Amino acid sequence: MTGQRRLENLVLTCITLLAGLIWMFPLYWAFVTSLRSENRVVSDEAGLLPDEFNFSAYRDALFDTSLMDWYVNSIGTSVIITAVVLLTGMMCAYALSQMQFPGRRLLYGIVLASFMVPAQALVVPQFVLMNDLNLINKWGGIILPQLIVPVVIIVYKQFFDAVPKEMKEAVVLDGGGDYTLLFKVYLPLNWGITTALGIITFIMSWNAFLWPFLVITTENMMTIPVGITQVNDAFGVAYARIMSVALLAAAPVVIAYLIFQKRVTEAVMISSGVKG
Repeated sequence: MTGQRRLENLVLTCITLLAGLIWMFPLYWAFVTSLRSENRVVSDEAGLLPDEFNFSAYRDALFDTSLMDWYVNSIGTSVIITAVVLLTGMMCAYALSQMQFPGRRLLYGIVLASFMVPAQALVVPQFVLMNDLNLINKWGGIILPQLIVPVVIIVYKQFFDAVPKEMKEAVVLDGGGDYTLLFKVYLPLNWGITTALGIITFIMSWNAFLWPFLVITTENMMTIPVGITQVNDAFGVAYARIMSVALLAAAPVVIAYLIFQKRVTEAVMISSGVKG
């Protein structure tokens, strides 16, 4: 039995390694391509192994494109979106969980039902609204529609529902109000959840493409995912430059994932559990 289990573990390990290699190959190929000259990329002699270390594609990406502007736009909008989503989601979840007011159940039902509405279905009315508010080609136009993240409200509400009522009663007896309960009692208790939700929200907003692509038309206001498309337009089919920009664009998210890998995994499990 032990020998059979070892064989099963060996087979599973080999399958896992093979799956990992298949998943990593596009990243490896992008990196190898970015280190080659454009002529070398399209030549028949280009192989799988790196045979050239040409950093001209990275130099062009950094100095011949608006990459730094795209970085600033992506970082600025993602940070604002993450902060506002966490703050408003936490406050809304606290009200739904700990406060009594007419329509509370109906409001929570609407939040749950919002999962049934695909984001693409809201693109046209959101674009019309942003245009009426004169927010096209502005950070506000990128940020406002991305502030709707129901999963944050649901996760926070589940946490608040699980907090013992005796803790709330003790704070109320000491003269504390809702502000004290939320920010001085409940928030320190759920820093782990807040960190996980913050990381996953930041990554989602950083990687957002469809909405920023529609609402931004000027190159200096584009975010990283949208700006990559402009590299192709500026240089034609320049594979090395495209790959270099793509790798530079993904670098902050990859670094964040490596640093906060445990928290990202927790956030994915939390959001998957809610959606399931």
